[in-house]
Amino acid sequence: MAYVIGDECVSCGTCADECPQEAIYEGPDHYMIDPEKCVDCGTCAETCPLEVPTQE
Repeated sequence: MAYVIGDECVSCGTCADECPQEAIYEGPDHYMIDPEKCVDCGTCAETCPLEVPTQE
C-alpha cells in the first residue's frame, strides 16, 4: 500500500526532501505521493512534523 498525504499538509516540503524514491511532488493544494514510485518505506511519515502521510 502506498502512502498518501492528506489535506492537513502545510506544504513544508520536509517529506519531499527526505523521500529516497523521489515519489513526492508539490500538488496544487499540498504535496502528493506518486503511488507508482512509493515503496512504502515510511520515511515521509517519520519526517513529517505533523504526521500527515498515512498508508492508503
